[in-house]
Amino acid sequence: MPPKKRSSGTPQKKEFKGNTKSGSPDSSEKAVLSPERHKDKEPEFVSLSEELQTTNPICDHAWRIWEREIRSMDKANMPYSDRQQWGACLFIASMELDGISLTFTQFLKVVGLSVKQFISLVKKMDVNVDTISPKVNAALKRMENKYDVTLALYQRFVKTCEKISAEPDKAKRTELWESSWTMFLLAKGTFLQMEDDLVIAFQLLLCVLEFFTKRFTSSLLQSPYKSAVSSSTLSPPTRTSRRNQGKAKPRPPEMDVQLLETLCKESDCSVDEVKNVYQTTFCAFLDSVGLSGLQGLPPMETLSKQYEDLYHKNKDFDARLFLVDDETLSPNKIEVSKVEMTPRKNLSGDDVAIPVPQTPIRAAMSSIQQLRVDLTPASDQPSSNLLVYYKNCTVDPSEEIRKRVEELGQVFIRRFAQAVGQHCEGLGRKRFNLGAQLYYKVMESMLKSEEKRLSVQNFSKLLNNAAFHTSLLACALEVVMATYVGNSLRSGGFGHSSGASDSVETDLCFPWILDVFQLPAFDFYKVIESFIKAEPTLKHDMMKHLEQCEHVIMESLAWKADSPLFDLLKQSREEGPGEQAEPPATLNQPLYHNHTAADLYLSPVRPSRQPPATEAEPPTPGIKALRSNSLSLFYKKLYRMAYLRLKTLFSQLLTSHPELEPIIWTLLQHTLQNEYELMRDRHLDQLIMSAMYAICKVKNVDLRFKTIVTAYKEMPNANQETFKRVLIREGQYDSIIVFYNLVFMQKLKTNILQYSSPRPPPLSPIPRIPCSPYKNSPLRVPGSNNVYVSPLKSSRISPMVMTPRSRILISIGESFGSADKFQKINEMVSSTDWSLKRSLDGGSAPKPLKRLRFDMDGQDEADGSKSSGESTLIQKLAEMSSTRTRMQEQKLKEESVKEHPEP
Repeated sequence: MPPKKRSSGTPQKKEFKGNTKSGSPDSSEKAVLSPERHKDKEPEFVSLSEELQTTNPICDHAWRIWEREIRSMDKANMPYSDRQQWGACLFIASMELDGISLTFTQFLKVVGLSVKQFISLVKKMDVNVDTISPKVNAALKRMENKYDVTLALYQRFVKTCEKISAEPDKAKRTELWESSWTMFLLAKGTFLQMEDDLVIAFQLLLCVLEFFTKRFTSSLLQSPYKSAVSSSTLSPPTRTSRRNQGKAKPRPPEMDVQLLETLCKESDCSVDEVKNVYQTTFCAFLDSVGLSGLQGLPPMETLSKQYEDLYHKNKDFDARLFLVDDETLSPNKIEVSKVEMTPRKNLSGDDVAIPVPQTPIRAAMSSIQQLRVDLTPASDQPSSNLLVYYKNCTVDPSEEIRKRVEELGQVFIRRFAQAVGQHCEGLGRKRFNLGAQLYYKVMESMLKSEEKRLSVQNFSKLLNNAAFHTSLLACALEVVMATYVGNSLRSGGFGHSSGASDSVETDLCFPWILDVFQLPAFDFYKVIESFIKAEPTLKHDMMKHLEQCEHVIMESLAWKADSPLFDLLKQSREEGPGEQAEPPATLNQPLYHNHTAADLYLSPVRPSRQPPATEAEPPTPGIKALRSNSLSLFYKKLYRMAYLRLKTLFSQLLTSHPELEPIIWTLLQHTLQNEYELMRDRHLDQLIMSAMYAICKVKNVDLRFKTIVTAYKEMPNANQETFKRVLIREGQYDSIIVFYNLVFMQKLKTNILQYSSPRPPPLSPIPRIPCSPYKNSPLRVPGSNNVYVSPLKSSRISPMVMTPRSRILISIGESFGSADKFQKINEMVSSTDWSLKRSLDGGSAPKPLKRLRFDMDGQDEADGSKSSGESTLIQKLAEMSSTRTRMQEQKLKEESVKEHPEP
């Protein structure tokens, strides 16, 4: 049930009329809902469709979603009415067909839900891989981010206004609040393309508060704002003569510097940055709405009308309703308690801070202030020490470094302004300068460490390496950009996928910087660990952020089609069997290494038998370098991350079959080492899920893809598009099941079937899982016997030929449904000529399979046989819920045995 509307001290805002003109101007019959055409549907559903002003195609599509996906869901896990679920189906269908007529707020009022309730409902409805499309999922994520940012801004707005004004008249106070909040929403909506940028939006809010505060009567202001307002501001406003009013240009608004500084100080915000926002973005906004020369308070009617037009145009939620505590914008109770708590000292007197959650704004401001303090001694130009290193080089890199920083700075500022707003070049320049300070600071620290390690001062090759410098600058800028985003909103960038990209960039966090500098992710990866070790002032959360960046690179970004990683792998394979990226025998060894950025960037691109001596790689007598350092370390980390993710997923699904874990790992490790082309433009987790499913199939263990995906969605690194949108071939994408059937299983079926033979292949060693390599002191792990395991032998049989044994590996029933669909797929995978597959679709390229339902009634996924009663998913979920209990009991038993050994 939606929450009851709470009373508020502020006057209620009038309801908005339905925006029937804001929809698509299509006058055709399909734009009008015809109830007589929908007699096969529930009358209440058709009535709701009319209320939401949907079209016939949208009504049909929404009913199909309801019938096939939602109607049969367990009602105990769906605490929403049928009307609310129908509304969600209609909204999803409207987004997919680009036919939304009402604003988001109007929709929420019709179905009786809040923003948070609606998003929770859609997540519960996302039961199959195609219930919620990537397009809808991305749009809802943007809406949720915008809501979270606006909520945080409104809560800070209320607190600040209460400190500024002591207006005893409740009606006047409400009017002032309403005017200033509406002006802020209008300014943010018209001049900030990226409305979910918390810091810039907050800086703009401070500008709006300055605009209103200096117009208040002095007696209504409280300390310290009363003393901050200059006397000139409180003088009576002068009028412009009518004769000159039409000729004179409106003068720019005068900034009350003292007041603005007070607002910034009270909010721990950078005065310079807020001044920049005021002079560029805010002044431009005032000029655009004709308020530049205004001396008094702006007319509320004009502001409200302009914002209402903007809100209807964007089909948005009406953020003015925060003022009246409207139920559609009601936050969750947990979120309210979180944003209201601030850090406090231990009351015992000890100088130890209690780790209490901060508000998003307070946390961001604190991180930014700390970054500025850490960079105070640094300069955005090379220090005297760096210049000495430059001069000691065989080839002086000074001019190339200067030109590169200047050119990349211009690119960064331009792209920043394109993403945030046309008047934000100054903010982009300030952030780039911070990044340049950190870039030179870390570079000097790295060189000092290398000098100490190698006892050399000539770093000509490293300092003339363009990839090193671009990566180092990109890493420094990523630290700056992530600091401005803040902890609470930083994770959004990691979910970015090329499949759901927009014409306007909506996230400045990683991997945005790679695109700005056109920097391969594999090159960026090489600098991360050395950067963290060279910058001791980095906070724990920023180290974790950079570590997450490394994980994203290893799981997908380094495997883009044009990545230099594939060249290294190809060259490594051409050297022969001994030139593997990372031999399996090293997996059970500790990860500890002493490679630096210099080692990785100057590592031979093509593995060399007699590498030349460099400042980063002094020759070692009797030892020949057989592998690229960067490739070797990459695979060491990749293996360990892959195994850890596999183990996490395995512990949720297959604890009753512990013998399968090493088998699944062996298949996965073999795939990454020998069939790495399967990773091209794909994601590591796609191979993990496919390997798990394949081994369960060949071992006759009942585990369905739906169950795997359900557990995977709960993992911290999970992203919807990982299993909903997988590359099949040549720009064609489909679900994880289609990828498994048409790509993964076809390539590896002979290897998979070896595990059902009496003589299965040997198992790969289990990787040692150390603590994060970014700790100051590496974890010492006891050594063990090295066991070399030869790679699985590839079959000479054509991978496209199906045999009776390999047929059992295919996944059907849960994804394709009909027998004729399976017959088509069987024909496709049985043919070695892709032209046959095209002929199956009338000569055109194969289309994505639209229906991807799991666990259809009356079908098993492998052979079409009847299910055995209780849903496999329910059984798996019950098993998952008891996993922790069983693990605790097992631990107690083991401890008991250790303490009381039997005689």
